[in-house]
Amino acid sequence: MNMLHFQWRQARQTMTRVQATLHLMGLYSEVLLFRSDFTRDRAHAQAISASGSEPQETSKSLRYWFPQVDFSRLKPLDPLRIFIQLMWLVFVKSPDEEPATNRRIFKETSNVFRRAHRSGTSLVNHKVAPFLTQKATSVIHAFGEVSHYNWLNTPLIRVGLTMLAAFLVALTITLPMDAASQAVMLLFFWGVALWVRDVQKRGAMLLMVVLSVLVSTRYLYWRVTQTINWDIPLDTLLSLILLSAEIYAWSILILGYIQTIWPLERKVARLPDNPREWPTVDIYIPSYNEPLNVVKPAVLAALAMDWPQDKLRVYLLDDGRRPEFALFAQENGVNYMVRPDNSHAKAGNLNHALKKTSGDYIAIFDCDHIPARSFLQLTMGWFMEEPKLALVQTPHHFFSPDPFEKNLSMFRNKPNEGELFYGLIQDGNDMWNASFFCGSCAVLKRGPLEEVGGIAVETVTEDAHTALKMHRLGYTSAYLNIPQAAGLATESLSAHIGQRMRWARGMAQIFRLDNPLRGKGLNLGQRICYANAMLYFLNGLPRLIFMLAPLAFLLLHAYIVFAPAIMIAMYALPHIIHAYLTNSRTQGRFRHSFWAEMYETVLSWYILKPTTVALFFPKHGKFNVTAKGGITERTYFDWDVSRPYVILVLLSLLGFGFGVWRLLTGPSDEYLTVVLNLVWVTYNLIILGGAVAVAEEAKQVRSSHRIRVERRISIMTSSEHVFQADLIDYSDTGAGLRVPESCPLETGDVVRILLADGLEQHAFKAQIVNRRDQSIGVLFQFEGIENEQAFLRSTFSRADAWVGWRSMEEQERPMKSFREVIAIGLRGYKRMAKQFAPYMLPLFTLLERLGNFLRSLMPQLPEYKEENDG
Repeated sequence: MNMLHFQWRQARQTMTRVQATLHLMGLYSEVLLFRSDFTRDRAHAQAISASGSEPQETSKSLRYWFPQVDFSRLKPLDPLRIFIQLMWLVFVKSPDEEPATNRRIFKETSNVFRRAHRSGTSLVNHKVAPFLTQKATSVIHAFGEVSHYNWLNTPLIRVGLTMLAAFLVALTITLPMDAASQAVMLLFFWGVALWVRDVQKRGAMLLMVVLSVLVSTRYLYWRVTQTINWDIPLDTLLSLILLSAEIYAWSILILGYIQTIWPLERKVARLPDNPREWPTVDIYIPSYNEPLNVVKPAVLAALAMDWPQDKLRVYLLDDGRRPEFALFAQENGVNYMVRPDNSHAKAGNLNHALKKTSGDYIAIFDCDHIPARSFLQLTMGWFMEEPKLALVQTPHHFFSPDPFEKNLSMFRNKPNEGELFYGLIQDGNDMWNASFFCGSCAVLKRGPLEEVGGIAVETVTEDAHTALKMHRLGYTSAYLNIPQAAGLATESLSAHIGQRMRWARGMAQIFRLDNPLRGKGLNLGQRICYANAMLYFLNGLPRLIFMLAPLAFLLLHAYIVFAPAIMIAMYALPHIIHAYLTNSRTQGRFRHSFWAEMYETVLSWYILKPTTVALFFPKHGKFNVTAKGGITERTYFDWDVSRPYVILVLLSLLGFGFGVWRLLTGPSDEYLTVVLNLVWVTYNLIILGGAVAVAEEAKQVRSSHRIRVERRISIMTSSEHVFQADLIDYSDTGAGLRVPESCPLETGDVVRILLADGLEQHAFKAQIVNRRDQSIGVLFQFEGIENEQAFLRSTFSRADAWVGWRSMEEQERPMKSFREVIAIGLRGYKRMAKQFAPYMLPLFTLLERLGNFLRSLMPQLPEYKEENDG
């Protein structure tokens, strides 16, 4: 029944596309007429536009549909741009992608299209639509009558249908085909995927996953059975190495689909109405070498949580044994705790506190994570609902940019590296009861935690290992995808890599010491989720193999895929295209296409050694603390970190040169094979360029990070005059404001900033340190610790402080993401040239201009501009 409704909706979309085509045919004639009008008499056209007559509406509609063309000043190639955009609008862009936008479009352009599409619309509405409606209704009724027969639900029928489906899948995977037949299958599957890609229904996504699994498995079967040359030892060895990497990538792809196929999207559970029934909670904030100015906001925010004060105890666990921390804790009523030694690092610190405290539940925050005041009220309700619940995890959110965001200037514009895990994967884990502890921003139940012996100390990823132990005992976990704490991201690429190396080593250790695929207590879904999380960190070697693979042919003339080039393309292209389309559909809001390639390439060399060592010697390695709260006084290129990428770039350039030489001198029957390998190595060079670009550390002189907001506030002057203003950013020490032009404030003035905290309003003393037009910057002068705590509750600790941090509604477009990655790759080579060969910089400037020119020819999404309204 659902499938028939789905097909009916697609039929209606097709009719809408027919209507849109008729619209755009009319628009094209208007383009030609309007172009000649501008060419003949521009001044007359401007007069017509000012008069408000029909050509003005035409002008507005043209500017909407063709945002890359200035119709008042046409250029020689603008007719080509118009034609490309028109073909894209008719045959590629679905008019159902943005319903609200399209309603506005068709309303605005109705005067232009009325005569052109009247006959076509009449045909669709009065002939085609009633016919399809009648047929679809009859089929639905027939299906409904058949579904009444109970024999369809018998076990025997279900087994038979399952076997039939398995047979069809096996046939699709193993059926041998020539290049033409394979191309037909490619086009059919690709067309279906594109057809359902923008349908926001679970069934459409499942269909895309099925298609991706089919074509990827078919490719792998073909690779295993028909592409290995067993006659030449070197070819055989290199081919098996590449095949092993492809089997790994296929396994991660399939496990990832299973893990994220149905995110749970858990909601908040209600607490008992009487706060006296709420349990006692101990808050642990472990610290080792972080400065007090980093730890202080987290402690003060924890003290200010909305929870009965007699049921809340905050513990500062100081493994650094610093006198200033002890004094700060004593002055603010915080329980200060140290231990005799630092054994087992963070895990040992938490276990020491576990033995000295008695709360029913333990909330754990890294010392740079500032919890929202509502954290406990949003998370604790699930413990009341599920008696076997041992853990509630919330996202790790960062208000400072990580090295990728900082060095590539993409903070809050693109999903960061961790957004996929906390935005989608943990939600998918939750569906399988496999969401695991991430070390911070979580609440654990004391009983189950003590039952597994406390925080795990056998591995350096003590958090995930602890959750695995609790799951083995039958306890459940929950993931609440609402950011309720925010902290500092790693501040340099070297620190970021060091942190990921620890994660990779720890996951490999767990895989060896407590393999989730073996042992008791886990269901199948939990085994898959844990195994995928651990196997993912073994991607260092496969990633390097994919980087070096095309060089095997270009430099050594080794056929690592022993098959005609056309067959390689016909089998590999469906695998690659469907994987990207499906991941774009499932992950697009949390990670854009091709960005994962760059993230993994940056880490691949560095996680290779610790994961390999951990697989053979799982007890080696130690916990390393990630430095937070530092500054970068100048922009510099990190040669130590980038050295592996530079070596790979030089090898790839060498292979590219040999490939060009083979094209010029090699046998003609190898031309297509050479071209395929040149395309492969070119793609690798783009990704490696991005890795090099990240290695240039951007300057960062502020130790307190500014958080952009748009919030209405008030300012009180020393004369007690109150002005309305906008808070545009803030940190724990200052803020940026936008004030009216008439506001008589100057540098050096002392004012009161009035901020709301729920129903309360607080005043914070501040000095104006600069003013530029309507923008002013202030430095806070807090009057005691209570005043500073009130500021945290009004800013960092607001319940909605991090909700809607970045818009997640945009539809990810793979080709746009690919263009962005190309631009970043060119930026990396430009930075290399600046270091090695400054005389090559004009070449990169020329390439950038060429890229901008080519982008101007590409189709663009219609863009509505208010200034065009006249």
